[in-house]
Amino acid sequence: MATERSGLTVPETVPVSSLPADTEQYDVVVVGFGIAGGCAALEAARAGARVLLLERAAVHGGTSSMSGGHFYLGGGTAVQQATGHEDSAEEMARYLIASTKDPDETKIRCYADGSVAHFDWLEALGFEFERSYFPGKAVIQPGTEGLMFTGNEKVWPFRDDIAPAPRGHKVPVPGDTEGTKLVMDLLRDRVTEAGVEVRYETGATHLVVTESGDVAGVAWRSFEHTGAVCAAGVVIAAGGFVMNTDMLEEYTPALTEKLFTLGSTYDDGLGIRLGQSVDAALEHMEEPFITAPFYPPSSLVKGVIVNRRGERFVAEDSYHARTSAAVLREPGATAYLIADSDHMGEQRMPLVPLKDGYETVGEMEAALDLPAGSLAATLARYDEYAARGEDPDFHKHPDWLAPQTTGPWGVFDLSLGTALYAGFTLGGMRTDLDGRVLREDRSAIAGLYAAGACASNIAQDGAGYCSGTQLGEGSFFGRRAGRHAAGLAQ
Repeated sequence: MATERSGLTVPETVPVSSLPADTEQYDVVVVGFGIAGGCAALEAARAGARVLLLERAAVHGGTSSMSGGHFYLGGGTAVQQATGHEDSAEEMARYLIASTKDPDETKIRCYADGSVAHFDWLEALGFEFERSYFPGKAVIQPGTEGLMFTGNEKVWPFRDDIAPAPRGHKVPVPGDTEGTKLVMDLLRDRVTEAGVEVRYETGATHLVVTESGDVAGVAWRSFEHTGAVCAAGVVIAAGGFVMNTDMLEEYTPALTEKLFTLGSTYDDGLGIRLGQSVDAALEHMEEPFITAPFYPPSSLVKGVIVNRRGERFVAEDSYHARTSAAVLREPGATAYLIADSDHMGEQRMPLVPLKDGYETVGEMEAALDLPAGSLAATLARYDEYAARGEDPDFHKHPDWLAPQTTGPWGVFDLSLGTALYAGFTLGGMRTDLDGRVLREDRSAIAGLYAAGACASNIAQDGAGYCSGTQLGEGSFFGRRAGRHAAGLAQ
């Protein structure tokens, strides 16, 4: 039975009546010191609460510190204004609603309406997003540029009805490995200044509950030591479940197939299972984020992607996760990116390997075992319309259209099992605007909050995902959870 798998074990709750009279008391306890937990702890402390922050690792940061440093923000931020990009909260909300499979419109509009103020709050931690714009296609800006498109805003059909605006705000650190660490270090400093007590190498193991089922604290473990702490509010911000094979097999089996998992050791779903112990409802647990970016260089986006039949099936200018989702729906999850000599460039994202180069289209077609004449017909049609700046089949943006007529041609293998697909989980506990955890009947579990990757917020559609959404909403809704939890103690 599935419930016998250890990775699905739901911890028992601890009755508050069983704790000794001298059990430690705090106003708010936060579980997990990633971006969501750190922001929750800081806002709770600034609201006057006495806050304890528990982190299983020996350092702060969590999986947040492994990300590239994008925050998805809009509505007219200082960077958008400085770089001449008009945006509004309404347009930002409309785009997120249109591009999300099952949108929570209330949360999306709250996030969009508060986006500019949240941008300002982030900068007040002690850094400034560079007032500059990167116009190319990349997973993350190569330098310190503060803004780029990180979703499908310019991709059809979204661009026809919603004015595109770039919203991927990157921390001003070159490359993609140290960006969020800067923010997390500053957040740690602000948390310390606010008087939050932080205990590292200490993990929550159980929730403490009252006779009526309200959450009243947590039990914890640190090496061989165990204990408990009582609090008016508990905020769980303990990450996703991408490192828990049993949970992946139960909820998101696609992430068990030839994929590299993006997460830390502690993305084991314990936070979600703690929520289950008090009947938290779960949402979008079946939804993964999976991708194998083939750009940069940007020039490759001007090439064509074909399936086993030698036919195009996706607009090549799509955000990389949207393209990957389309590939995974194809027979055998097989696809090839073809670019001519004028557009191959120097590959800087080696997740999608170069299969080979070919002197003629016929040679390429035969080597890929495509139906006779299929690739030649596909390229002829694409080239004819691309020369006019048109793409009647998939409406690729004119910026990324160019005939592929200069041999030799290179073939990049996008197929699952050859390209390095990576992914993480998007589902978690159902929450309201203030991070309160909800039951199946949408009633709130008193005293319990969730934020970040263990909560289900707006980033729940892998194909419609925008880079920076998790850091953006994790910090945004983490702040709201912290403030609301602090109010319980007043």
